[in-house]
Amino acid sequence: MLIALICTDKEGALETRKSNREAHLAYIAETGVVAMAGPLLDDAGEMAGSLVVLDVDNAATAESWAANDPYAKAGLFSDVRIQPWKKVIG
Repeated sequence: MLIALICTDKEGALETRKSNREAHLAYIAETGVVAMAGPLLDDAGEMAGSLVVLDVDNAATAESWAANDPYAKAGLFSDVRIQPWKKVIG
């Protein structure tokens, strides 16, 4: 099942994002469940959130993955939306 994580960074947290990015990318590689991912951008083109699509068995697995993401552990996000997603194009 595909599940989208739509995450919004806390205000002024760009340095938190940058300092934890390597660990976040390693976590993505290690877990092997990310179908696609990338940063959301603000009006200035700076990273301000994340869109991650997971290919997992159930929502509980997605919730666990999100909670263990180094970005989440660093307190980067002001909110995280976990939503089942259906791929139609692309």
